[in-house]
Amino acid sequence: MAVDADPTVEPADWRDPRKPLWPLALLVPALPFAGFVLWRAGVGASSWWLTPVVVFGLIPVIDLLLGDDRQNPPEEAVPRLSADGYYRWLTYLYLPAQYAALVLCCAVWTGDALSVAGAAGLVATVGVVNGIAINTAHELGHKRERVERWLSKVALAPTGYGHFFVEHNRGHHVRVATREDPASSRLGEGFWAFWPRTVFGSLRSAWRLETARFRVRGRSPWTLRNELFNAWALTLLLYVALTLAFGPGVLPFLALQAVVGFTLLEVVNYLEHYGLARQRTPAGRYERVDPRHSWNSDRTVTNVFLFQLQRHSDHHANPLRRYQTLRSFDVSPRLPAGYATMVVVALVPPLWRRVMDRRVLAHYDGDRTRANLHRRG
Repeated sequence: MAVDADPTVEPADWRDPRKPLWPLALLVPALPFAGFVLWRAGVGASSWWLTPVVVFGLIPVIDLLLGDDRQNPPEEAVPRLSADGYYRWLTYLYLPAQYAALVLCCAVWTGDALSVAGAAGLVATVGVVNGIAINTAHELGHKRERVERWLSKVALAPTGYGHFFVEHNRGHHVRVATREDPASSRLGEGFWAFWPRTVFGSLRSAWRLETARFRVRGRSPWTLRNELFNAWALTLLLYVALTLAFGPGVLPFLALQAVVGFTLLEVVNYLEHYGLARQRTPAGRYERVDPRHSWNSDRTVTNVFLFQLQRHSDHHANPLRRYQTLRSFDVSPRLPAGYATMVVVALVPPLWRRVMDRRVLAHYDGDRTRANLHRRG
């Protein structure tokens, strides 16, 4: 059962109470510029840790203070919300801000002597910006409009994770919460064990899905019409352009920030479906995806920063639904904190298991056999 909007307000008069907050989603790619100003002002290497500190330190604190916002838009207001270009342009605007931050940090990396701490902070800063950009790519890539689908690939280019466009839409959404899905983590599986399984498994799956698409049509996959190749071509063009602009010394930086960026994506994947399983029907098929198969959070600030990715249950049930219309459901299992907090917890597997394993078991009334179990060996 969903939590409804204020019943005293007529649907025709309903206005999104979060609308003034949505531009805050563009704050993350602006943070590297704040770090640069601090660094130039003589603050030192700590300036380049501003972005990760805000994302994984300040935002969780504000989330805790503000709590949850579980208000849903009335269904009658959804067509109007979906058609409002304001929300669409906010996702578009993330991309120029993302690329400007990348260029700035490439210039800093190659142009000035950085301490080890400063260099590490710079990598973390750009990795966080481009990792969160994968979430923007996620929102854009689910849409039918051609321009949004191409912008999704543009957002993925800095991390070299263009295959996410294929695997997420045609693989993960089909196999979510099953053992066949490399992006669904299992009960008892630590993040660092999950990381190679999802990174390489998702790449293999994307290749199989895309080559199968060409095989069905009787065509060769070795063409730029291949969604993988044209997405990866954008990464190649970007890296070549940055190398020509800043020299080959920028390449280690690009590689390191890419790993940080797609690792951030994969830790979010890890927490979104941890231990959750779709059961087999009497016919031997998996049951349909519903709100029980994703971990949700309604923490206000993180939902604004992530275009409501935390309302993940509704997203999986309705992949084409735009972020501003996603709903909260009472039947969805709930994380004890927002994604910004849970990402940090997931990086420490013993802490994660202490926090989450009992919640998975409670979701299945103590029956471990109903969960997606990690089988060692």
